[in-house]
Amino acid sequence: MEFYEVVNTRRSVRSYKPDEIPDEVLNRVLDAARVAPSGSNRQPWKYVLIKNPELRKKIATLSGGQPWIAEAPIVVVACGNDIKYDRGGYMGEMSFLLDSAIGLTHLILAARAEGLGTCWIGLFDNESIKELLEIPPGWNVAAVTPLGYPKEPKWTQPAKRKSIDEIVAVDEWC
Repeated sequence: MEFYEVVNTRRSVRSYKPDEIPDEVLNRVLDAARVAPSGSNRQPWKYVLIKNPELRKKIATLSGGQPWIAEAPIVVVACGNDIKYDRGGYMGEMSFLLDSAIGLTHLILAARAEGLGTCWIGLFDNESIKELLEIPPGWNVAAVTPLGYPKEPKWTQPAKRKSIDEIVAVDEWC
């Protein structure tokens, strides 16, 4: 699939088939996350793949009580490590969120190219998920996403988006 088609047709999917993802497809998607850029090439991320149905239900409950998350055959818990790097002079310990977001974005776009659906979940109980998955100190959950084949694929153009003029300025803020 052509790159701009991937970008323009990626959608948040909230209904999944129970079909397993073939290993070769999953490995291509994970490899896309692996090669993502990160500040000073630190790669402060780890992806916990939740395949166990009971664990998926618990993650869904800890993610705003959204049961549809557990429909997917895999729930990805994207974690980041506090690398003590003060990006931009103000982000401090939260700089891991940037790198984790870049890696997860690569994963999500690769998933779309493979015909898989995802939905970036930002509503989750970090401490409870860390406890459930035994995530070590210094690491935090950056995001959660289900990963699977959509029940009803709707790979359409995006809904109303701002124009380029509204999101881009040249040489000064205007």
